Amino acid sequence: MDSPYSSRRAATWLAPLWRWSQRLAALFVLTSLGVVLGLRWIDPPASAFMLRHALNVWRLDQTPPYYQHVWIDWAHIPAGVKLAAIAGEDQRFPRHLGFDLIEIRHAIRTYREGGRLRGASTISQQTAKNLFLWPGSGWERKLVEGWFTLLIEILWSKERILEVYLNIAQFSPGTYGLEASSRRYFGRSASELTRRQAALLIGVLPAPGTYRLDRPSERLQRRAEWILDQSRRLGGEAYLRRL
Repeated sequence: MDSPYSSRRAATWLAPLWRWSQRLAALFVLTSLGVVLGLRWIDPPASAFMLRHALNVWRLDQTPPYYQHVWIDWAHIPAGVKLAAIAGEDQRFPRHLGFDLIEIRHAIRTYREGGRLRGASTISQQTAKNLFLWPGSGWERKLVEGWFTLLIEILWSKERILEVYLNIAQFSPGTYGLEASSRRYFGRSASELTRRQAALLIGVLPAPGTYRLDRPSERLQRRAEWILDQSRRLGGEAYLRRL
């Protein structure tokens, strides 16, 4: 049985630790709020994923540039690209608050029935992960991802979330963002992409290390056709008015 003395010692030791934990938590909340609010208007020059890629390449003594990335403003992104991104990645994007509860339920049910546990990430979640965090699926990262997802949903417009997502998503090894990928693989600005080229670009997003834009496989071409079909089923460019 613990003595009153040992209990007092434990309390004396835990009190400062608890106060420091509270301060660190408050600092994290305030810092993240400030950063996310600022990025509502300031275009991020890089993402956490880009910086991680650059660090890995730098360690291999390769010369810069360590990756390709060019920003393109919302006004210059064709409606067909915006629609393809929603059709291919997150069809409930205009309606949800960062988390697609319907897809989450479907994924859980499929897993319980013996299927593979598939992802149900929204465009908002992917934006939060790519911009602020690191690869992985641990619960710690998921908690932080959820916090940043809520912040960008509250502090940004849907247009801003989609704009940032298309500018930081990885489309191939070493190439980030719609504009750099369009120039590299189609020899033109993203503002000049055809609908099919837009569908091919969006089609690689689930697995940019697997699909190849320089030699589109039959699987990628079928996925691009599916994205075009889904874009039509959503109602075409009129669907973007819901953002």
